Amino acid sequence: MLSGRFGHFLDRPLSSLVRKIDINPNLLTVTGFLITTAAAIALSRDLFMGGALILLGGAFDVLDGTAARVNDRTTRFGAFLDSVLDRYSDAFLFLGLSWYFYKSDAPEGVILSLGTMVGALLISYTRARAEGLGQACRTGLMERPERVILMAFGALTGWIVPVMWVMLVLTHATVLQRVHHVWRGMRRSN
Repeated sequence: MLSGRFGHFLDRPLSSLVRKIDINPNLLTVTGFLITTAAAIALSRDLFMGGALILLGGAFDVLDGTAARVNDRTTRFGAFLDSVLDRYSDAFLFLGLSWYFYKSDAPEGVILSLGTMVGALLISYTRARAEGLGQACRTGLMERPERVILMAFGALTGWIVPVMWVMLVLTHATVLQRVHHVWRGMRRSN
């Protein structure tokens, strides 16, 4: 939803910065992934620190695409690498939260985290599968930027259980939105 509405709105304000530090966008992608992996580990011990690291990793996730576009270094492999590492990042964050809830003797949180992880991975899968069948699929309420922002908010404020309930419902609602969108699109083309 945020991606669809705002797209590459940060390209212009960040363009002078990424031109000055002409770094390979794939290096930024990997750095963001490593920071997000550290966030997942931190989440299992300290929600606030994990939330701060989620935001830092998210900044690199924005910078890599901006650097690729502004410096005319976009590649198909870079887009592929970014997508794969985003899926690992999502899974690691949810596993970090699951471990936090497990250690806190909060089985509800473990179930919420794992259920939301399934929804997050299915959001990505539905898009990839639809596009593999020739159907565009960029619809939905809870794409990756929304998940990152909400997860960081929940960790930083300590409201992680209510946030996880919202994310659980909205991730699976997004999967259903995408299935319906693809069904309608394919029905029209038949």
